[in-house]
Amino acid sequence: MIPSLTTDRLHLVPPSLAHLPSEREFLASERSSFVGGPAPRHKAWRVIALHLGHWQILGFGMWAAIERDSGTPVGLVGLWGPEPWPMPELGYHLYEGAEGKGYATEAGRAVLDFARDRLGMTDLASMIDPANTASQSVARRLGAQNTGTEFRADPEGKPVEIWRHDLTGERP
Repeated sequence: MIPSLTTDRLHLVPPSLAHLPSEREFLASERSSFVGGPAPRHKAWRVIALHLGHWQILGFGMWAAIERDSGTPVGLVGLWGPEPWPMPELGYHLYEGAEGKGYATEAGRAVLDFARDRLGMTDLASMIDPANTASQSVARRLGAQNTGTEFRADPEGKPVEIWRHDLTGERP
């Protein structure tokens, strides 16, 4: 059973086929370039299935972030830890029109609380492309620090930087 989380403005719910149109649009756009896109239409279904399977395998995963007032999907946020990640990751991506509203930070705080309080995690990482300044800003607001360490999940892919979230103390 995947829990749901609630913040002031968002519901974080299990991803489902109801979120497929928004994920398709995101993956088809340049906005997805930092998460392996742009990608063809059929990949969105696989992304939803992959995230649901991740919950089954590891007991944590990504949520669909939904605006409480409108019911509009605004992105995916949550925990991600595939092979060969060195530690679980706090990951997030927002859909067109949802950026600049503080949603990634708000949802990220809820996910960090869940990771610490419900899963007993003490640290997480966010794997961020050095060119992704928006993601770096979110990580900073959540108290993460760039370790200066590069990580390459795919030997042929671009390296990303490891930003570490310490869950042992108080967060900003």
